[in-house]
Amino acid sequence: MEEELKSKVIGVDISIERTTLAIVDIRGNILAEDSFVTSDYQNVSDYVSELSDRLYMLMESNGGYEKIRSIGISAPSASSISGCIINAANLPWKGEIPLAALVRDRMGMAVAVGNDAHVAALGEYTYGSAHGLKDFIIITLGVGIGSCFFSQGREHIGTEGYAGEWGHATLFDNGRQCGCGKKGCIESYVGAHGIVRTAKDLMLESDEPSLMREIEHLNPKIISECCEQGDALAIETFRKTGYLLGLALANYANIINPQAIILTGGISRAGKFLLEPTRESFEDHVFPNMRGKVRIVVSRMDNRERDVLGASALAWEVPEYSLFK
Repeated sequence: MEEELKSKVIGVDISIERTTLAIVDIRGNILAEDSFVTSDYQNVSDYVSELSDRLYMLMESNGGYEKIRSIGISAPSASSISGCIINAANLPWKGEIPLAALVRDRMGMAVAVGNDAHVAALGEYTYGSAHGLKDFIIITLGVGIGSCFFSQGREHIGTEGYAGEWGHATLFDNGRQCGCGKKGCIESYVGAHGIVRTAKDLMLESDEPSLMREIEHLNPKIISECCEQGDALAIETFRKTGYLLGLALANYANIINPQAIILTGGISRAGKFLLEPTRESFEDHVFPNMRGKVRIVVSRMDNRERDVLGASALAWEVPEYSLFK
């Protein structure tokens, strides 16, 4: 009897806020999904137990275990080479977490783990704004800052799978404290916490009225909404952020020479208040031969959908394996 080919995989996106898991078919259609709060599980063993239980339930309610080929997982500070999360600055679990092995042992099937920025790039390349491009950079803008670049249609992951930690390149010597332990990282200025700090610094330095002064828990989305209402200090917050982002992107582009830079993540939704100063600063600082030739665009894909689809694309690449064949 001819063996039936398995035509579905599961993509898992582990973000700082939520973990999303979805069954995806060979055409990239999301057939079913589930999610839970990542930070509810401060112990990684408890987290893997919850993830495994939800994976089982999702499979059993959608055709059964035997229909699923493999699992792909996107996670911050993860390596596709080791299958581990190592010293993630913004996750509750520290040290080296052998995530691929832990989930594989629980589920009895093939598991691939990849860095979240690399997986986002794979999702954009396969389904999104990078489709058809060969040389491009993906930047994820959120609490953490990640990146990945493709060269001649191939992802660059580095010797141990950690290439693209652009968010932890030093922007200012002995600058702001970063969650990674260093000071002056790009992330500490253009990540979510860095943007809020810039807003607070501007309010301390000025007596100018601002809607932001009335808000106890600021975040980039609220600051962007203040910009929409003409708040000068909020607009200046994103102008300063965009200036530094454009400068840092120009340095990246000078090395890579990409066709495009694609911005993803919640902060990328700040619109013109971030994009205009970013593009202006980029053109001011990039190598003259590249001026006007590198597009900076915002991804049109839903972030969670893209990252789950990217994780599913990762799953198709891992050799099939099952304890239950």
